[in-house]
Amino acid sequence: MPSQTTSPVGFNLLVWTAAISEEMNPIADRLKQIGYDGVECFIDNQDVSVYRKFGEHLNQVGLQSTCVTVVGPDENPASESASVRRQAVAHLKGAVDRAHALGASVICGPFHSAFATFTRREPQPDEYAYSAEVLHEVADYAQQANIVLTPEALNRFECYLCNTMEQLAELVRQANHPHVRAMFDTHHANMEEKRFPEAIRTIAPYLAHVHISENDRGTPGDGHIPWDDTFRTLAEINYTGWMTIEAFTRNDINFANSINVWREYSKPWEIAENGLKFIKAMQAKYA
Repeated sequence: MPSQTTSPVGFNLLVWTAAISEEMNPIADRLKQIGYDGVECFIDNQDVSVYRKFGEHLNQVGLQSTCVTVVGPDENPASESASVRRQAVAHLKGAVDRAHALGASVICGPFHSAFATFTRREPQPDEYAYSAEVLHEVADYAQQANIVLTPEALNRFECYLCNTMEQLAELVRQANHPHVRAMFDTHHANMEEKRFPEAIRTIAPYLAHVHISENDRGTPGDGHIPWDDTFRTLAEINYTGWMTIEAFTRNDINFANSINVWREYSKPWEIAENGLKFIKAMQAKYA
């Protein structure tokens, strides 16, 4: 039978900005009032103290947190260059430090390989091995902070190493560490998976984080993602981890340009308010 425990619901702050600051405090407050359990913050190179201060505010208002991050070609875990892989370890350990300062429990994102960086060939066995080795080493560090790494499969236009749950499951198996799990993102799965139930069951043994994201990155429930299949199957596998809304806007122009977001999909508070109602309704439907 499906679990009777309801997954906590989070909201990714990237609809407003990639930069954490005190300006996000009122937004966090309102998200708490709406009914969210936590927020998801992008990790960049800001000083650790910035994350610690925001984490203290989240704690005061009763919000939990998760984090999302990416890596570039200079810190690519799948690189054939040993020096680049060493830089990947250092970079990701820095992300762990910032997430720990925030008080986060999860770091998600496509940090298994460099974002939007291609070799013009299919993924190679050595690349999976390199990435798994880096993830294992960083997970040793993350374990001390009680943080779980949940790498993410992206669509073929943003990544080549892990596009599907089958590929991601293989990478997690190779990483072979209790603090390297996996995440499922409905937006990317919409492009890369044949059917959601099979994809979710494939990653089920490793699944520790889920992004609830519409096909157009707008308000969940307004598009054509197979939501009934998604929530039904998550209930069937007794998933109790985070369900976090990830949507995008052009509020943060530099960030939007970096991920090819060229138009507005939904207004931030429309996404937050209607998205939460949608998730709660679907959780109740498949409780």
